Amino acid sequence: MLTTLKILYHQGKQFIPDLTKAKVPGIFRGRPEISFENVDQKALIDVCPTNAILPNPIRIDLGKCTFCGECSRLFPGKIKFTTDYKLSTNERSRLIISEGITEQVSLNPDLIRKEIHKLFRGSLKLRQVSAGGDSSCEMELNACGNVNFDMGRYGIEFVASPRHADGIVITGPVSKNMAEPLQITYDAIPTPKIIILVGTDAISGGIFEGSPAIDRKFIEKNHIDLYVPGNPVHPLTFINGVIDLLGI
Repeated sequence: MLTTLKILYHQGKQFIPDLTKAKVPGIFRGRPEISFENVDQKALIDVCPTNAILPNPIRIDLGKCTFCGECSRLFPGKIKFTTDYKLSTNERSRLIISEGITEQVSLNPDLIRKEIHKLFRGSLKLRQVSAGGDSSCEMELNACGNVNFDMGRYGIEFVASPRHADGIVITGPVSKNMAEPLQITYDAIPTPKIIILVGTDAISGGIFEGSPAIDRKFIEKNHIDLYVPGNPVHPLTFINGVIDLLGI
């Protein structure tokens, strides 16, 4: 008993009391901020491996950004990455950050389907599918349920069977080999159902965009309820995005 008390005293709480106000280390790269400093736009754009930096004005597409930080390293006066992890949205265009914009990324309440608040606010079961992912986002999603983050406190859980799920969480760029299994999984989920894209690869294809090895027809033909950017995503980004979507 005494040993346990000593451990609690030295280590403090093993969980995050409020996931909506948690802090992350300074090394974390979250929402970028772009100043009005004049730079060589072509040189800046050429730095990005996924064409996430757009010109006139300079913008960063978080749906394509790998958060490598190379742009901020070479152009520190132009771009800096904050520790703001609240990056999720339900509108693709809101993932594009422009010069001078310092507001948090948010959801468009007009695009949230009424049945989401009505049916899933108290309990949301999700089936995760790695559609050609590299296991980085998958590991972070796994961490969402550990003792530190414990998203189950909000009634949000991952389940093994799509027939027990209310929605699907997709990671990876959707390879050709996973296109059919992804569709089969989605079809097995009872309606109404939601779709959440997690990570740069799922949102845009990431570094694999344009590759003949991927098949993104599923993404293109279905309504996406939540985009969660990151490479990989932070558990707090995912959890806060789902919380906002459910209106908790």
